[in-house]
Amino acid sequence: MKNIFKYYLAPGVTLMALVGITSCTKLDTKIKDPNSIAPTTAGGAPAPSSLSKVYEQLNQLLGQGNSYAMQEHTTDEILGPTRGTDWDDFGTWRKLHLHTWDGSHNQINDTWNGLNGALFQTTLLAETATGQTQAEAKFLRAYFTYVVCDLFGQVQHRPATAAAAVIPDVYTRSQAIDFIISELESVIPNLPSFNHTNRNMATKEAAQFLLAKAYLNKAVYKQDPTKPAGPYTFNAADMNKVISLCNAIAANPSLSISANYWDNFRWDNGTKSTEDIFVRQNSGGINVVWATCMGFHYAQAPSGWNGFTTLADFYNSFSDGDMRKGMALPGYTDQVGSNVGFLVGQIQGPQGGKIGNPIVNLKDRSGNPLVFTSDVSLFFSSETKGIRTVKYPLDPSTINNGGWSSQNEYVFFRLADARLMKAEAILRGGTDAETPLAIVNSIRTSRNAPLLANVDLTALLAERGRELYLETWRRNDMIRYGVFNNPVGERPAASDPSRVVFPIPNIALSSNPNLKQNFGY
Repeated sequence: MKNIFKYYLAPGVTLMALVGITSCTKLDTKIKDPNSIAPTTAGGAPAPSSLSKVYEQLNQLLGQGNSYAMQEHTTDEILGPTRGTDWDDFGTWRKLHLHTWDGSHNQINDTWNGLNGALFQTTLLAETATGQTQAEAKFLRAYFTYVVCDLFGQVQHRPATAAAAVIPDVYTRSQAIDFIISELESVIPNLPSFNHTNRNMATKEAAQFLLAKAYLNKAVYKQDPTKPAGPYTFNAADMNKVISLCNAIAANPSLSISANYWDNFRWDNGTKSTEDIFVRQNSGGINVVWATCMGFHYAQAPSGWNGFTTLADFYNSFSDGDMRKGMALPGYTDQVGSNVGFLVGQIQGPQGGKIGNPIVNLKDRSGNPLVFTSDVSLFFSSETKGIRTVKYPLDPSTINNGGWSSQNEYVFFRLADARLMKAEAILRGGTDAETPLAIVNSIRTSRNAPLLANVDLTALLAERGRELYLETWRRNDMIRYGVFNNPVGERPAASDPSRVVFPIPNIALSSNPNLKQNFGY
């Protein structure tokens, strides 16, 4: 039996509740005290971790489950079909796609627990350190606060000096976004400028990027909580803040749009990419092989878990020739057999799944040609159904050992996203000499995609999907554009507007009386 939910965490990362999911067995969910924002310690609040240990809290944002799944499976980018007895997993993936989760959902529980643990660790350092260490810790606290605010709409908080038994206060979504903005604006002067070598740490540009996200989504987070799906009113002053911040990022001479889209994600993206602003480097055992294996078939190299697929409508939104849709990548495709991007049709790979063997047409487990088809059922799919994805091509020299030593860096923030945020802010009432059309077409030119004749908000959302797919921004984007609840894939009817915010886990409500269940649950 193949364990398909793998996290490779550095020693000392103990706060994340992990879900053991197997392709043909039950989920082994380990529930942690939701008040992990302050783990029980005899003698009051514990001493803060080192800055490097605090950065390790970012590890929990990697992996095909939990927060990643909540951001992606709920959209038009990914679904997790049940394949015979594989991938049913008590409906955990299915409920995300169908928007039928509740406060007992295992991945919602575990994400809440892990993120609150991260908030606790970052707060300990943010409120006790000084100088640049404090600024970096505050940036990380703002980032985790942003993720919790975005997913759950309420953020637990307690001072670093509080005793372990103290019940956390709770920021409303409106209060949380004000806190995030204030925190980031205070630390930017104390952070170093991005110079590429510091891409794995907090920099001015990383903080400016997150602050631009905060201003861009401020209308969403300030919305009446009884009407969380909008419509939203975007303030022109906020949009001008977004524009100013994105201009500041683009002015850094160390940043430019990468000449090849795949330089941002390939195994040597640490040296190849010119636009990755904030990443998690492959260190302490962290690896992005899951991003390939979650969709790769068993016969491919490396042998995958044959799980997730993209949706045909999303795939069809790309123009032919757009390198983001798919292309043969020199040094990869000639050895691995597959393109990068999306995989559909007859699949090739090295004979026997071993790099160095001849490239052949692969077969499924029944001996038939391995042909990925665009049709896929969430409930009943064979092993060949669904279009697969390759976002992080692995180093071919590592694949014979499973690819786990491939050095891909996981990307959190990219310059292309900042440029598209600027275009959106202009369309939403901000002012700048540059036009949204010029911004979008400059990116499309670098991706070998045909130029657009005009750009409105609908076109821009589609472009954000094409540029940023599988980078965990799709749910955030679809909510802001008011289309998150629309029918998609095998969800033929619109979901309830309350689904734009996840529920507070039931066990958390019973542990902290300051938490109130979100509207609609």
